[in-house]
Amino acid sequence: MKSVVITGASSGIGWATSKLLLDKGFRVFGSVRKQADAVRLIGEFGGNFKPLLFDVTDEAAVLAAAREVRAALAGETLAGLVNNAGIVVPGPVLEVSADEFRRQMDVNVIGTIIPTQAFAPLLGVEASLRGPKGRIVMISSVAGKNGNPLTSAYVASKHAIEGLSESLRRELMLFGIDVVIVAPGPVKTPIWGKGRVEIDMSKYQNSPYLPALQKASAFMQRLDSIGLPPQRIAEALYDALTLPNPKVRYQITPDRMRHLMTAYLPKRVVDRIIAKRLGLMPRAGA
Repeated sequence: MKSVVITGASSGIGWATSKLLLDKGFRVFGSVRKQADAVRLIGEFGGNFKPLLFDVTDEAAVLAAAREVRAALAGETLAGLVNNAGIVVPGPVLEVSADEFRRQMDVNVIGTIIPTQAFAPLLGVEASLRGPKGRIVMISSVAGKNGNPLTSAYVASKHAIEGLSESLRRELMLFGIDVVIVAPGPVKTPIWGKGRVEIDMSKYQNSPYLPALQKASAFMQRLDSIGLPPQRIAEALYDALTLPNPKVRYQITPDRMRHLMTAYLPKRVVDRIIAKRLGLMPRAGA
């Protein structure tokens, strides 16, 4: 039975990917941060789901989980590592504190490096293990190639994931381990809307960005209606883990025309379109 580790398995993309892989006959080791989520997921998924209790920024806990997975594999390789866990810290660059920016990068960037280093030996860096080499799938975002305002810390973290993944893919060729990026557009997941990215407007009552933040917040609340279902991203992840020759990057977005517009129009034109939409054009006399 092939085994995969997925970080951030309690909801959204991680939950949907766990379910799909289990349905396809995989064993899934999924990370959660709360014991209650571990118990819930065992009930939802059954015996082939093995919860791993750790925060992706806690190196000691991740290494302990890697030892647990090693014992369960009993000398065989791990088929895949999906670096999925992440958060969104909203706000403009001028008003996001250094501590908040640091937390964004710790979770979304360092929080992929720690599991990658911990589980890479099991993917086949350690030559004594039996079985085919595994793969690493990095969850990026369309934000990894664009620069939407007012989520600049998140955008920076996903640009970092894009560059990190490219370098890592080339480094791991030495061991025959592939690295694939999956970059979704808006997804119906608790990271958006009424979940972990709700903007605290009380922090911005005296900010010149308040009107734009209110418009951005309203857009985030609409993501439930326009976003992709997490199951669609799970299907791309399954392809990334199992196809004989996967692409290096899968981008999945519900609004292809908007993607084409931002990808091919001159940057200055896109700047003005976005600024007008959010009310970020210079004020008269400014």
